[in-house]
Amino acid sequence: MSVLQPFALRGLGAASRGLRASPCAPSLLRGLRTSAPALNRPVLRASPQRSAAPPAAGSFFAQSYLPFSASARASFFTPRAYATESAAPAAQDTAQSVDDVRVIPKSLPTWLLGCSALVFGIIVIGGLTRLTESGLSIVEWNPITGMRPPIGDAEWDAEWEKYKLSPEGIMINANITREEFKFIFFMEWAHRLAGRALGVAFVVPAVYYATRYKLPRGLPTTLFALAAGIGLQGVIGWYMVKSGLEQEIIDNNAVPRVSQYRLAAHLSAALALYVGMVHTALSLRRDQKLTAEARSGPAGLAAVEKLATALNSPAVKKYRAFIGLIGAMVFLTAVSGAFVAGLDAGLVYNEFPTMGGKLVPDTDELFDKRYAKAEDKSDNWWRNMLENPVTAQFDHRVLAVTTFTFLVAQHLIARRPVLRLGPNALPRSSQRWSAWTAAAALGQVTLGITTLLYLVPIPLAAAHQAGSVVLLTCLMGLAASMRRPGRALNSMRQALKQQPHQVPKSTPPKA
Repeated sequence: MSVLQPFALRGLGAASRGLRASPCAPSLLRGLRTSAPALNRPVLRASPQRSAAPPAAGSFFAQSYLPFSASARASFFTPRAYATESAAPAAQDTAQSVDDVRVIPKSLPTWLLGCSALVFGIIVIGGLTRLTESGLSIVEWNPITGMRPPIGDAEWDAEWEKYKLSPEGIMINANITREEFKFIFFMEWAHRLAGRALGVAFVVPAVYYATRYKLPRGLPTTLFALAAGIGLQGVIGWYMVKSGLEQEIIDNNAVPRVSQYRLAAHLSAALALYVGMVHTALSLRRDQKLTAEARSGPAGLAAVEKLATALNSPAVKKYRAFIGLIGAMVFLTAVSGAFVAGLDAGLVYNEFPTMGGKLVPDTDELFDKRYAKAEDKSDNWWRNMLENPVTAQFDHRVLAVTTFTFLVAQHLIARRPVLRLGPNALPRSSQRWSAWTAAAALGQVTLGITTLLYLVPIPLAAAHQAGSVVLLTCLMGLAASMRRPGRALNSMRQALKQQPHQVPKSTPPKA
């Protein structure tokens, strides 16, 4: 529809007033009345920089499309180029048009997966930083100036002197050389630099996507929440490091290390950020795939309808809820591992499955009254769980074995005939993800036991931490493969069903 159409309507009005005095005015005015209704429609506002309709998809940076929601009003993130001038005419037609679309750029899910891979790397580097006892080597937090490492002997000597005044520099590493200090410094510096790189790599494209495209409702809010999570993660990281620099450690002659509570919070925030990115990326990619299949023709639409029916079956719903429970258990087990690491509990009982020759240690060991701080000892049970190395390792073992049992059981359940055969069977991708999840669980348990038996060597311990993230990734892939079509995709299915009724009637052939 032309941008000059409003001017054409005003021109037609002026022409009608000028033709009233003409002898042939009646016939000309009748012609104007027959053409005016076709022009009197909602007009698309087009900006000078962009066309009134979105370009066709075809390249990596092109868009894939989902329909508008049922509301005719434009949201805050709706570009003016695609907003109708009046919502009243659009509200008259309850059936949505397939041409009314929201945009998911094809590069957006790939970008999110790339950012999640960077988060994965940061988690691994963070584990190595902790295992090499490098996390307390930088005693200041300078978000901007800290991006540049020391250059020259003078700057290195100044940084080294600051470290020598810290609890770890006084009590543990008082005799290390400057080259040894450089190693632990660069480990922590690389971890911090990777976090800053993640912030830039996420925030800048997120602002571009949110302002350039008409994203599905809720997606801009999700991107903003993930960006805020990245900033919060940096704050939690310094809050954790600060706990290992307190003067109280020297005064109490304690072991210089960070608080296990803050370490667990730091890891939990990192895992939550990773889960959010991967879940959003896989959900968008699945919606893109199903949208393309639905728009491909009647056969594709029928396949999407069949899939939606199968995913709504009672058996699949129960299995999907079971996978959600397992995901929460894997997350909780990983967080309990942070307490094991923060307390050095992996060095207490280096045997499996027993602990000191027993499956369950003595009650006096598990609930040592020395950890209670309340006068009535009411906090004894939870303080032992979170501060006693013996109890922390025992809890991690119990959670790990229980979670592993559930992970193997989910694959056996997925192989049942009700979920493998018939019209309500799981998609083939779900069967594959189920098998990969069980295999990842077996590998993770093997790594955990081996790490314990060999007194927590750095390569095995780092692989064990990375394995927990791989296991979470497999579970998210499994959950995404069973994800029911979103609201936008459901709107498209309804629009495609009604599309034949929206086709204007053809004129009868002339005699």
